[in-house]
Amino acid sequence: MPKEALPTQQFIEIEAIQNDAVILKNGGLRKILMVSGVNFDLKSEEEQQLIIYAYQGFLNSLNFSLQQFIHSRKLNIENYLNKLEQVQNKETNELLKNQIGEYREFIKSLISENAIMNKTFFVVVPYDPIQISEAAAGAAQKIFGLLKKKPPAILEQSEPEKQKQLEHNLDQLNQRVDLIISGLTQIGLRAAPLNREEIIELFYNLYNPEAIEKKELEIAKQT
Repeated sequence: MPKEALPTQQFIEIEAIQNDAVILKNGGLRKILMVSGVNFDLKSEEEQQLIIYAYQGFLNSLNFSLQQFIHSRKLNIENYLNKLEQVQNKETNELLKNQIGEYREFIKSLISENAIMNKTFFVVVPYDPIQISEAAAGAAQKIFGLLKKKPPAILEQSEPEKQKQLEHNLDQLNQRVDLIISGLTQIGLRAAPLNREEIIELFYNLYNPEAIEKKELEIAKQT
């Protein structure tokens, strides 16, 4: 009999999305920031050097790692085309109405013949709480087993304790996020964290590269 296909969730390291943060299966937390871009080539040589030195100083000030990535997608202009159609239908001047219609058809033709890509810049801020390894836990269990009690690090946590720990970890993560946003601002870049809906939208697009974006991320309008 053919083997049953494994569920997609088994290959994804995400446990949940809570408080606008990605919770990984290993207990780690991630927040995703959308960052504005800068046209580096249009800057003068002096401005380029200032940006490089500022960015270098920003990276050297961090005591944790960062992930940066560029997400390229086919631009979705359905909303724009729909707005043009609405304007065309409301226009009473026949000449303007025809011009709007011709322009709309030109845009549709341009998009169909040439894929226009939209690039978005992201920074992933991590926080990984200290986890006791299985080997260390086993060794600790043997030692504490002689004393007939469990080591504190591997005691079972109640739900309120787990929630309290999660809130503490989120607070630590948010402090890092504030630090990153402040550092990027000094370089002249604007950054804002994605909310839950935007994170889901981003991962949908990442795991469905053949599709155009369903809609523009709301956060993009802020950065």
